[in-house]
Amino acid sequence: MQVSFNELFGYRYIKRFYFARFISNFGNGMSPIALAFGILHLPNGDANLLGLVLGSTTVAMLVMSPFGGVLADKFGRVKAVAFADLVAATGLFVQVAFFATGNVPLIVLLLVNINFGLMWGIFWPAMSGVLPALVPDEDLQKTNAVNNFFSNGAIILGAAVGGIIVAGWGSTWALAIDAVTFVIGGTLLFSFRHVSPANAQSENSMLDDLIHGWKIFTSYRWIVIGVFGFSFIVLAWAAGENVLGPLIALEEFNGAKSWALVLTFEGFGLIIGSIIGIKIKLKYPLRFLLLISFSISLYMWSMAKPQSIWFIAFCALLWGMTIDLWTTIWSTAMAREVPREALSRVSSFDAMGTMLLRPVGLAIAGPLSMAIGLSNTLYALAIFSAVFILGMLAVPAMRNMQITEDRIDN
Repeated sequence: MQVSFNELFGYRYIKRFYFARFISNFGNGMSPIALAFGILHLPNGDANLLGLVLGSTTVAMLVMSPFGGVLADKFGRVKAVAFADLVAATGLFVQVAFFATGNVPLIVLLLVNINFGLMWGIFWPAMSGVLPALVPDEDLQKTNAVNNFFSNGAIILGAAVGGIIVAGWGSTWALAIDAVTFVIGGTLLFSFRHVSPANAQSENSMLDDLIHGWKIFTSYRWIVIGVFGFSFIVLAWAAGENVLGPLIALEEFNGAKSWALVLTFEGFGLIIGSIIGIKIKLKYPLRFLLLISFSISLYMWSMAKPQSIWFIAFCALLWGMTIDLWTTIWSTAMAREVPREALSRVSSFDAMGTMLLRPVGLAIAGPLSMAIGLSNTLYALAIFSAVFILGMLAVPAMRNMQITEDRIDN
């Protein structure tokens, strides 16, 4: 039985959840532009510093994420998400204070962004269990898609506003707004923390829970291969979009405003993906996702020439659609196939594996572009990503995977 949108929004706390995600993602739309150009405009700012700071965030997330899943399952997923938002905000306010002086020591950048990464390592696996606590299983794909729709709309708005603020008033104001959004989002989520209570009956140690979660994670071949392969795609995406893209914008176009245009179009792609995700039903979902993933190769290639800023933005839009459909369909598949009591732990290994090579991409982007040139680096990333997509398509467990219609917990 299909639920109507009136019934969907009638679920208790769902409106509060959607509003919290909208507010947080408005700030998330601003932060890539604000932090990238804030660092590049520092007296010692360059691509290597940007890659180091962003890489430290991801390394911290990778260290925390396995434990974040255990903590979320043990102490309550909604509470864990709210805690992560509020602690991350504390560090962001410290960073804002230093940016306001015009001098941000490296140690401050690293500590603040490591703290953010640690909280990200709690947030990601915990968030996977929030919607399943608010709505029944049969409505997960639709509620995931609607959540992505609101979140992506906020990212578009945040990216557009962020570009204007950074260009007109500097990065500090945009970073401050980002910090405030985390406080609002975390406070809203904390108000209904009781919907996913702590697992007080568990007598297992954290190590026992971690080992059990790993065994469940590795028992799903499609999850393991998908996470392994997508980690290499994330490497290319991080290097291209987070480091080389802002450099292209500074060298070839109009700096922050131009890059804000590209990220805004990526946000529009996320919105379109959300709309498609509400209705789409696929016999072989991962086959479809892998085929549309060639959009990342096109995106990297478009920056290599570079093409016109509008063509780059269009390619970013296609990649945005792809990201959102991956998020909606993959999270639905995980929630339907993985035992509910282990979902956050499995999601933590998903998060860790998916992001494992992101710091590598961030670290090599600057040195590689100086060694072989910006265009050649981006051409290499385009080919590199296409090879791994083809590799995943060649695996039967990926291209033939189907989502179970009637969930059975075990």
